[in-house]
Amino acid sequence: MRDLNPDGWPRPRGYSNGIEAEGRLVFVAGMIGWDSQGRFADGLVAQFEQVLRNTVAVLAEANAGPEHVVRMTWYVKDLDAYRDNLRGMGAAYRDVMGRNFPTMAVVGVSDLVEPEALLEIETTAVVP
Repeated sequence: MRDLNPDGWPRPRGYSNGIEAEGRLVFVAGMIGWDSQGRFADGLVAQFEQVLRNTVAVLAEANAGPEHVVRMTWYVKDLDAYRDNLRGMGAAYRDVMGRNFPTMAVVGVSDLVEPEALLEIETTAVVP
């Protein structure tokens, strides 16, 4: 994989502007912050960490890991809460995903299918 950052552009923090990759594609459906028993974590940061753990578990089924993730789209119900929790979410991200920073988009949404879900993230990985 190769990071794509045009000359003269500032280096993004916590994401990549673009990634070039070649290999086997792995698509992870929108993951939400519940555990294997269907119990939701309490609060945005805790749900976010659970979303990432769920994502890593699905990736493992394809013999992939966080290092193979090239794209994530986040759907967040409360953008103010997202902005207020960036530090905690960043720490949770690094704990679960390491220092891999794929392309990302964060989208504010009015609701999600599961009423208790505070966010949902879909992921694409490329395994060389």
